[in-house]
This record gives sequence, C-alpha cells and structure tokens, in this order.
Amino acid sequence: MNDRTEINLFDFLNCLSDVMDWLSPALTSHHLQVSLLAFRIAEQLDWSRDKLNDLVMAGMLHDVGALSLSERMDTLRFEDLTGQRHAVTGAALLSQFEPLANAASIVRFHHVAWNGGAGRQQGGELVPLGSHVIHIADRISLLIDRGREVLGQSREILDRIRGHADTMFHPELVEIVTRLADSEYFWLDLTSPLLGKVLARSSRLGTIMLDNDELLSFANIFRRIIDFRSPFTATHSSGVAASAECLGRLLGLSANESLRLRIAGFVHDLGKLAIPTEIIEKKGCLTPEEYNVMRSHTFCTFRTLEQIDGLQDINRAASFHHERLDGTGYPFHLDGPRLEIGARIMAVADVFTALTEDRPYRPGMKADSVLAILLDHASNGKLDGRLIEIVKAHYDEMNAARATAQAASVREYQAFLETIG
Repeated sequence: MNDRTEINLFDFLNCLSDVMDWLSPALTSHHLQVSLLAFRIAEQLDWSRDKLNDLVMAGMLHDVGALSLSERMDTLRFEDLTGQRHAVTGAALLSQFEPLANAASIVRFHHVAWNGGAGRQQGGELVPLGSHVIHIADRISLLIDRGREVLGQSREILDRIRGHADTMFHPELVEIVTRLADSEYFWLDLTSPLLGKVLARSSRLGTIMLDNDELLSFANIFRRIIDFRSPFTATHSSGVAASAECLGRLLGLSANESLRLRIAGFVHDLGKLAIPTEIIEKKGCLTPEEYNVMRSHTFCTFRTLEQIDGLQDINRAASFHHERLDGTGYPFHLDGPRLEIGARIMAVADVFTALTEDRPYRPGMKADSVLAILLDHASNGKLDGRLIEIVKAHYDEMNAARATAQAASVREYQAFLETIG
C-alpha cells in the first residue's frame, strides 16, 4: 500500500516563491506581495473562493518563467517590454501540473497591457481578467522603495498607477486600487514581516492528500522548473532520481522507500533556483565568490523544503547530497553517524549521474573511469563503500536506468522548448 502524505498547498507554493526570490535582495517577498495585492483587488470583484485561490497561486508563481538573474531584474522595470517571454515560459512550466492549470493561464498573460480594451485578447485568445489583476499588482509591488517606509510612498505610487489607467491597466482595477489605497493596512501588510502569514490566512488554500505516486507527480513540477532553466541542467535531476531509486531497490529498500528516493532526486537541486543561471552555465572556472554562491544551493534546498510538513525524510535525503561521511561535505558538515541511508544513497547517485551523463562541454565518462572515481571516494571515506560495491556489481543496470530517464527528459525538454517558441 502507498503511504499517503498531507501537503499544505500554500507551503508548497511558498517554498517555490521563496527560493526564486533569493536570487536578489531586490526580489525579497516580491511574489508574496503580488499575490496579496491581487487577492485584495479581486476580493472587491466578488469572485468565488476557487477563483481567488487560482489567482493567489498565480501571484505566488508569476515569475517562475524568468530563468536567469538578468531576466528577473528586467521584470523590475515599470514599463518592462520583455515580460511576455517569461510569462509564456512560466505558463508552460505550470500547466504540466493539473492543480495549477488555471493559475498557468493567468500567468501566461500577466504582462499584457490593457490598451483601451485591446488587452482583452492576445494572439486571438481571451486574456483572463486575473492576468490584468496580477499585472497591476506586480507593478505596484515593484514601485515600492524598500529603503523607505511605505505609507509615505503610497500617494506617489497611486499617482503613477492612475497615470496609466486604460493604457497599461484595466480602468476598473485602477478604481479598485484607488479605493483600497486609502486604508493604511493595504500598504502596511505588504512590508510586514508577517506578510506570508497574512496571505496564508487570507487565501485558505488548504491541504491535499497524496500517495507516493501522486507525490512523485507533484514533485515533477519542481524538477521541471529546476532543470528546464538551462541545457546544462535539463536532465540532471531525472538522472539522479532514477539512479537513487535503482540503488535503493538494489540495496533492498521497499518499493515505497525507493520511490521516495526518486522524489528526493527530483528536488535535490531545488536550491539552484536561487543560483543565477549565469553561474550555472559558466564554462570556465568559478571565482571564489561564485563558488561560494554555488555551494549555498543545498542550504537553500534544506531551508526551503523544511517548510513542508510530511517531507522530512525527502528533505534530508535531497539536501544532504553534498555531505560526506568524513564530515568534509557541505553545508552542515554532517559525518557518517548523522547521515541516514537516504542521504548516503543520494550522494552516490548525484556523483554517479554527474560522471555518466553527457554535458554540453563533455560526453559522459566510461564505466572504468566512473568506477575508479567512486572507489577512490569510498576508500577516502567520502562515500559509503557498501553502496559503491552495489554500483560496481550492478553498473549496467544503474546506468541503463539513468540513461533511460534522461532520454525521456530530453524529449520532454525539447517539447517544452517548442511550446515556448
């Protein structure tokens, strides 16, 4: 029987928005601000609870398609002319998970200007009113100067928004913002350290019960968002996931335990969403500063996933994949007695996949070279020798599982690129 995990939907979405906002201090809480602003505006439209929740989810993930730091910073320009590209990309990522399908359609058009009503359609398709709500909320958020107290800015922000009524913004939404702007709470919530709690309480997204197969599908959205940022990473998580699941099964773990390792593999590099793509794709050696930024990704994964109750075992396996048995890994310098079998398996799976997979700058290594490196790590007390012996005895089986998963991911990535043009 599959284990079942209760997932808080707000916590799931919040961990994604948090890790994306870590790219720059200028982005901190941006997604939460946009989501709460959109919710406040739409409340005045007497929308149903389900429709409000779709809008909240779209607000929390509206910039998920901005895949590089430069692209994210472009979105901070008030009259951003490049936003539709990342809006289409974000919608393509989100639409692959059914519970986010409605939010994806909102995200797709959230940079469409009203243009005297012409913005009701884009490319022959109807633009949801929710997209225009996210658009005005997004622009309000970016106008807030984080170095100043917010009430003193409210009038100039409102004047800027009203100056673009019927051009950038739907005039009815501008009127709603004008009414709301008279209340101090409308502004103070946006800069409050309790912003996340206010949004969670207001939206009431609730929880969903998932068995492990459904949880795997749930985690797949993380995997796509993580990997599809770059051809350098387009198939890595799927390879690690397949290798970890196969190794767990060969070790004698149950089917459900092995499946949860696959889930951990899907999310093990979640923290790389906080790493600029410019660093991930750098072909030369990283500078000491860039290397430090890169090393922070496992810490980001851990702190992000720990927000989701019920995933503790998956979090430990995923986030500790750069820890080493001798305590020389990172970010917590855990040693053997403190590293559970899931973390040990994930560490081996990550190294195995990195060595065997093709990368843009080199083909995958041959078996002899891969095993030599793994055995050296085992003899030096870095990786679990028992697991390395299993890899050695079942190398072809593990490599076939890894290659099959990554070939499927290549096809999926190519289809994704075609979708976004």
